[in-house]
Amino acid sequence: MTLSGVAERLTTVEADLNYLALTGERPRSYADDPPPNVPRTTAVSVPFNVSIRDGRPVASGLTLDRHGFVLVSHRSAVRNFYDNDEVKDVYYREAEHLLKRLTGASRAFIFDHTTRCRIPGADDRRDGVRQPVSRVHVDHTAKSGPQRVRDLIPEDAAELLRGRMQVINLWRPIRGPLLDAPLAVCDAQSVDPQDLIPSDLIYRDRVGETYSVTYRPSHRWYYFSKMNADEVLLLKCYDSATDGRARFTPHTAFTDPTTPADAPPRESIELRTLVFHPAQY
Repeated sequence: MTLSGVAERLTTVEADLNYLALTGERPRSYADDPPPNVPRTTAVSVPFNVSIRDGRPVASGLTLDRHGFVLVSHRSAVRNFYDNDEVKDVYYREAEHLLKRLTGASRAFIFDHTTRCRIPGADDRRDGVRQPVSRVHVDHTAKSGPQRVRDLIPEDAAELLRGRMQVINLWRPIRGPLLDAPLAVCDAQSVDPQDLIPSDLIYRDRVGETYSVTYRPSHRWYYFSKMNADEVLLLKCYDSATDGRARFTPHTAFTDPTTPADAPPRESIELRTLVFHPAQY
């Protein structure tokens, strides 16, 4: 499916998205509290006003391999998404089945999840309330995607990395319809590799790598209006395939100017997953 012609007829909102400003230095951020007198991040953001299209009318034609994201209906049996044990026991298993069904993968490994609740004026803290991320980024890179397999499944990593491997996030509202701080996703076909800037993400025990993203006028942005708790947005953050399929999908929370003043603050949950396809011998 080609969105270029249809996109012009979609409803849009105009909003500022925070892109990376190039400073000549490699961006570096701390996942936890930084050392004394060290800034949490050296990344400098610059806002660009962009058109963000409501992708609902074309949702059925989107694919992970072409566009890098897809919206699906999925009712979860989870009663409380703030209960980490229930999420791991129930939602992880549901997500594994969903990923295998949608991608044809032979194995899916859910390695992390984050719940977010927007609290105006509050800082984003890993040991407390997580806020929506309001800068354009990709969670993994050509380097850090495979490294996650080596870190998390070392006993099988060599064999798993012989086949195709993907990092796919599952993002859903905890309560809906979601009106506040929705998630914007960029059509991977509109992203040039030069737009993706490797950036260090420093944890207590390791240094990860993400992509910050620089602005390009041709980026095509989408969101899905009024998402509810029975909808999931799948977002591809890495794909080892280099045959022209979508590999990296920039995304960010944004302030929707049409959001009602009394809209409930955004609550959401995201899973980060490794998805495997067997090697072709």
